[in-house]
Amino acid sequence: MKFTSFVILVGSLFLFSFSSFNRHISRKYSIHGIDVSHHQKNINWNTIADHDEFKVSFCFLKATEGGNFKDTKFKEYWKASKEAGIVRGAYHFYNPAKGYAEQANNFIRTVHLEEEDLAPVLDFEKDVTNASVAQVRYSLRRWLEVVENHYGVKPIIYTNPFIYNKYIKGYFKNNPLWIADYNSSHIHNFLSQPNLKFWQYTEKGRVRGINGNVDVNAFMGEEEDFENLKVGS
Repeated sequence: MKFTSFVILVGSLFLFSFSSFNRHISRKYSIHGIDVSHHQKNINWNTIADHDEFKVSFCFLKATEGGNFKDTKFKEYWKASKEAGIVRGAYHFYNPAKGYAEQANNFIRTVHLEEEDLAPVLDFEKDVTNASVAQVRYSLRRWLEVVENHYGVKPIIYTNPFIYNKYIKGYFKNNPLWIADYNSSHIHNFLSQPNLKFWQYTEKGRVRGINGNVDVNAFMGEEEDFENLKVGS
């Protein structure tokens, strides 16, 4: 009994510390969202929609990876998140070892975007050792072009600081950026440019309706800017 009480106390202190560390971010930005995949398992989307620490305004769902993988929870999450009134978007985890065409087609076959859905996302976070930076950029650009031509909206690029500096910086200037950076208390200390739209500021967020940790993101603009990232805007 004493051990159980100790565990509960330690957990409470951790959650308090975590919440305090991120509270200024959740208060500074008015639009917040999550991103999930099958790793989150069973999600209660109606409970997420009622989360009280901050409003969950949007969600990005993993749809595909590489040339043929489809996330096992995507269809379920895609339908349920919309029914819960949460703005939804889909992302593709890019595998540099696979061709851009087969990866773009995998995503297009899987994801049917509707008006008010967010622009598609290219998730690129794996370093490449068997191809030049120029070759990787070419493949990324072709994926982005194929997907943009299909959906009629510029895809969002998701990445981390290392990959951004090596492959993205100075290129793809018209594509919205989504950066995962858990070490900065202010993202603009790392990056300040107009196309930075989303900041994934923690991978250890807690949201009602999800058991365990979840990525939490802040939108870096005004509501009008957010609306402009939707299909059919």
